[in-house]
Amino acid sequence: MKRRLIDLIIERAFIYNKEPIFRLASGRMSNYYFNCKTVTLSPEGMYLIGNIIFELIKDYEIKGVGGLTLGADPIAFATAYTSFLKGKPIEAFVVRKSPKSHGTMQWIEGNVGSGDSVVIVEDVITTGSSTIQAIERAVESGLVIRKVIALIDRQEGGREAVEEKGFKLHSIITKDEVMRVYLSKWQSIS
Repeated sequence: MKRRLIDLIIERAFIYNKEPIFRLASGRMSNYYFNCKTVTLSPEGMYLIGNIIFELIKDYEIKGVGGLTLGADPIAFATAYTSFLKGKPIEAFVVRKSPKSHGTMQWIEGNVGSGDSVVIVEDVITTGSSTIQAIERAVESGLVIRKVIALIDRQEGGREAVEEKGFKLHSIITKDEVMRVYLSKWQSIS
């Protein structure tokens, strides 16, 4: 499943240029870019991601899986759906970028609450700032973080930043793995 997910990412989400023409959320320029929504929102991508992440967390006593909207949402939804199909339902939740401006004005949406064990997910981690933001909001809301998972680690300091906060980061795929497959297989046929 992981190999197929790498191929799907290269087919749909990965853009490479010899010159650094892509501006990242951090403001830095890069010669490659991952637009994971083209994979995380696809039926096959959801199937692969949901199964891969469920296998990583199924033995934990987890109430929910979620992260900062929008990148984490389809990953959390795919994992929650898969967990139900596998007979061990895990709730999906969303961490807002700003609190709801009316009603309960909460940061976290979903069926999780203070004291619940959760997994934080992220589509692409670069510097770690959005992952850390999700972690901080979850902790402030009383959630207990058992695991942090990134679909793709760009290997640009994000893992280290998250781990410096006391949370181990598990990457499904690294930039180096994508580049190896891209350079060996995909570049020759594109």
